[in-house]
Amino acid sequence: MTIKALRTPDERFADIPDFDFPVHYSDNLPGYEGLRAAWIDVGPEGADRTFLCLHGEPSWSFLYRKMIPHFTATGSRVVCPDFFGFGRSDKPTELETYTFDFHRNHILALVERLDLTNITLVVQDWGGLIGLTLPVDHRFRDRLSRLIIMNTALGLGTGAGKGFDDWKNYALTVPDFNAGEIIARGTAGMNEAETAAYNAPYPDPSYQAGARKFPALVPVDPDMDGVEVSKKAAAFWSGEWSGDSFMAIGGSDPVLGPPTMKMMHGLIKGCPEPLTIDEAGHFVQEWGDIVAPAALRSFGDI
Repeated sequence: MTIKALRTPDERFADIPDFDFPVHYSDNLPGYEGLRAAWIDVGPEGADRTFLCLHGEPSWSFLYRKMIPHFTATGSRVVCPDFFGFGRSDKPTELETYTFDFHRNHILALVERLDLTNITLVVQDWGGLIGLTLPVDHRFRDRLSRLIIMNTALGLGTGAGKGFDDWKNYALTVPDFNAGEIIARGTAGMNEAETAAYNAPYPDPSYQAGARKFPALVPVDPDMDGVEVSKKAAAFWSGEWSGDSFMAIGGSDPVLGPPTMKMMHGLIKGCPEPLTIDEAGHFVQEWGDIVAPAALRSFGDI
C-alpha cells in the first residue's frame, strides 16, 4: 500500500543553528518502503557505545543539539532519528496513517538496519512512550545497556486528565499548529532562530498531520493500541532491568513534571536519585549542557 506523504524541502533546514551534524536517509526500511526516514548519525560507526536519542512531540532531533557534543566527546556514536511526520523524515498526510505501532516499528527497523549495540537509550515525551517499550522486543533488549530518561511516562491506559484532553483537542483542531511557539512557551530563553528551527519541518499545515496526531495516540484508555506493550514494558523496567539509569526532571513541566517522574522513578529498578532542574520545563534537552554531563558523570564516562 502506498502511503501519501510530503517531504520537507531541504532549504527549510539551511539555517538551523548549532546543528551541523551528518544526516542519513533510507527509503527502504522494512515495512516503510517508499517513505524516507532521516536520522542524525555522529561519531565512529564502530564505537563501543551508542546513544540512541528519541525526541517527542512536537519536536525533532534538533532537540538534542546541546547533548550530542557531550556524548560524542566520550568517543561514542550518537543516533537521533526523526519520527515520521517530524524533522527531515517524510510526513504522511493522512491522520489515520499514524499509529502507536507505526512509530514503534520504525525505530525497531532502524535499530536493526544500523545494527546498533551497547545502546544508551535517551528518551523524553513520546521518545519515552515509544522508547521505553522497545525492550519488550528481544531484538532490542539484547542491544540495550543504559537509560537516560527525562519527562515522560508509559501509556498504561489510566487516563491523563483534563489538561491533556485539552491539549489533544487543540492539536487536532487549531488551524495552524505552531510547533516552535509551543516549545518556546515552555522553554525560557529560547531565541527566534531556535523557535524557527522547530518550525522548519512544516512549510504549511499540510505537513503537520503527524504532530497533530501524536497526542491522540497516547494510550490513556485501556483498549488503546500501546497499552499492552506498555504494561509489559513496566514489568520489564521494574523487574528485569539491571542496567545503569539516569533521570533528569524538568521541574516546571505542568503535565509530565515531578509527580509523574516520581512515579517513573519508583518503576525503574535501581534508578538513582534524579537530577531535578527547577527552571526546566517539559523539553529538558534544552538544558542539555547540564543534563548530559551529569548523566555521563553518573555513568562514570567522564
